[in-house]
Amino acid sequence: MTIENDYRWRDGFPKIGIRPTIDGRRRGVRESLEEQTMNLAKAVAEMLTKELKYPNGEPVECVIADTCIGGVAEATAAAKKFKNAEVGLTITVTPCWCYGTETMDADPSRPKAVWGFNGTGRPGAVYLAAVLSAHAQKGLPAFGIYGEDVQDEGDTRIPDDVQEKLLRFARSGLAAAYMRGQSYLSMGSVSMGIAGSIVDDSFFQEYLGMRNEYVDMSEFTRRLEEGIYDPEEYEKALAWVKENCTEGPDNNPDHLQNSRERKDLEWETVVKMTLITRDLMIGNPRLKELGFEEEAQGHSAIASGFQGQRQWTDHSPNGDFLETILNSSFDWNGRRSPYIVATENDSLNGVGMLFGYLLTNTAQIFADVRTYWSPASVERVTGYKLEGKAENGILHLINSGSAALDGTGEQELDGKPAMKPFWDITDEEVDRTLKATQWRPANLEYFRGGGYSTDYLTRGGMPMTMFRLNLVKGLGPVLQIAEGYSVDLPSEVHDTLDKRTDPTWPTTWFVPNLTGEGAFSSVYEVMNQWGANHGVISYGHIGADLITLASVLRIPVNMHNVPANEVFRPRAWGMFGTSDPESADFRACQNFGPLYK
Repeated sequence: MTIENDYRWRDGFPKIGIRPTIDGRRRGVRESLEEQTMNLAKAVAEMLTKELKYPNGEPVECVIADTCIGGVAEATAAAKKFKNAEVGLTITVTPCWCYGTETMDADPSRPKAVWGFNGTGRPGAVYLAAVLSAHAQKGLPAFGIYGEDVQDEGDTRIPDDVQEKLLRFARSGLAAAYMRGQSYLSMGSVSMGIAGSIVDDSFFQEYLGMRNEYVDMSEFTRRLEEGIYDPEEYEKALAWVKENCTEGPDNNPDHLQNSRERKDLEWETVVKMTLITRDLMIGNPRLKELGFEEEAQGHSAIASGFQGQRQWTDHSPNGDFLETILNSSFDWNGRRSPYIVATENDSLNGVGMLFGYLLTNTAQIFADVRTYWSPASVERVTGYKLEGKAENGILHLINSGSAALDGTGEQELDGKPAMKPFWDITDEEVDRTLKATQWRPANLEYFRGGGYSTDYLTRGGMPMTMFRLNLVKGLGPVLQIAEGYSVDLPSEVHDTLDKRTDPTWPTTWFVPNLTGEGAFSSVYEVMNQWGANHGVISYGHIGADLITLASVLRIPVNMHNVPANEVFRPRAWGMFGTSDPESADFRACQNFGPLYK
C-alpha cells in the first residue's frame, strides 16, 4: 500500500448527481421527451467526466438518476440513490416544462444547479424560471444556467457558454462537498498574536462543514524522541534531500552561525518533522506495523497549520522545510498531490489555500503581502524605472521562509511558466524546480532553533490570483480577490529590493489587474485594502471560480477585479438587487446564512 495513492484517498470523493427532469404527463407528452431528456443528462455527465479530475488525478464521477424525474416519487428515488452513492452536488437538466416543486432537489446542504435548455419546441426556460423561483421561495438557492442561443429540439450539444457555467458550478460544488466532514488540524496554537491563527471552530463547522483537530507542538517532540515515524522512509527521504536540496549561503553573522554538525542535525530533524506532519494529518498504516496503532490513524485533515513561532522555533528547527515540501507537488516518493499546511497556523489562509487547491488541483503559495513598491520608490532606491505590467508599482509577496516549490514557475505550459496538477508535471520540471531553489540556513535572530528557509524567485509572466479570507466581528467571513500577474525585474533590481527584507526567503513580484475603480484604482489601493498580513497565490485567473464557491458557502466577496460577465452566483442573489452586485452579495449571504448552520 502506498501512503499517497491508496491510503490517502481511501475514503474516495464526492460524486456529481445528474437529475434529468421531465414533464410528468403520460399518454404522449412524457413519452415523446424521455430519450431527449436522458440523452441531455448523459451528455452533461460525459462532459464533466472528461473535463474534471479529482485531487488524485482520476476523472470525476457522475451518477445519473435511474429514470427521468416527472414527479415527487421519482425525485425521492433519485435522492435515495444519490445518498447511497455519496453524491455531493446535483445538476438538474431539462429540455421541457416540468413540475417545479415536485421535481426539484430539496436537500438544503447540497449545492445545486439547473440547466434549462434554450429551445423553442418545449419551454425548458419556463421550467428553469419556475423552479428557480421555488428554490428562492423555499430558501434553497440554486444556480440557473440558460444558454444564450436557441438550440434545435433534440440537440444534445452543450454550448460553450453553458459548458463554462456547468464546469464553474461543478468545480465549486465539488470543493464544497469534499470539505464537508473533513478536518483542519491545528499543530500548536496562536503564532505571534496573528489573528488568523486563532482557529474559529464555529466558522469551520457552520460555513465549511468541517471539524477541528488540535495537537500541541510537544507532540513533535514526543514523536521525534520516541521514533514515531517510518525509519525506512526517513532514510529514503534524507538521502533524497542530500542529493536534491542545495544548501545556500549562511547569512548569519559569523559569531551566530551554527556548526556543520548542528546544521546536519537540523537537516535530519526537519525531514523527520515533515514525515510527522504528514502522518498527523492523514495517518500512516506503517506506524501500526511499528507498534503505534493509535498514531497510525491520523486526524483526517485535508488542511493544517504549524504554529512554529515562537515557542517551537526559539528552541527547535523551524517548519519552513516541512511546509514547503508538503505544500509542493512532489517529494522523495515522486510526484503527488500537495498537502495544505499553513505557515504560523494561519487557519484562514489555510482555508484559502484549500479553496485554491480544490478548485485547481495545483499547489498554492502562502505569502506575506509584505510591501508595496511605488514606481517612484523603486527608481529612488535602484535607479530603475518600472515598465510593462509593473509600471504602476509592484507588490512584494514573500513568506518568512516557506512557499510551495511549484511557485518557482519552472513548470511550463505552451513554453510559458506555470503551476500544474502533479500528473502533468515532468521529471525535467521537477529537476529544474529543485535547481532553482536554495535552502538557506535560517535567520537565527528570528529562528533561534535554526532550520532551513526556502529561497527562490518566481518567474514572471504567470497569470495569478491573490486572495484572502478574513473574519469580521458581527459580519462573519468575507473573501477578497485580486487577479494579476507575476512579473520579472532585472536581477540587480530584485537583489537590491530583496535584501531590504530577507534574501533567504522566497519572493514573488505580483501586479494586480487594475480597473480604475475602488480598491483596484491603483496597486497601492489594493495593498491598502488588503485585510491581513497574509495572502494565498494561486496559478491562473481563478477569481470567478472563487466567487462561485464563496456563494455556495454563503461567504460574501468584499473586493474583486473579476470581469462582471464571469461572475456566477445563485439566481436568487439577483433578488437582493441587480445594480450593485457587491451589496446584493452581502445581503444574500446574510439572509440565507451559513450552509451548515
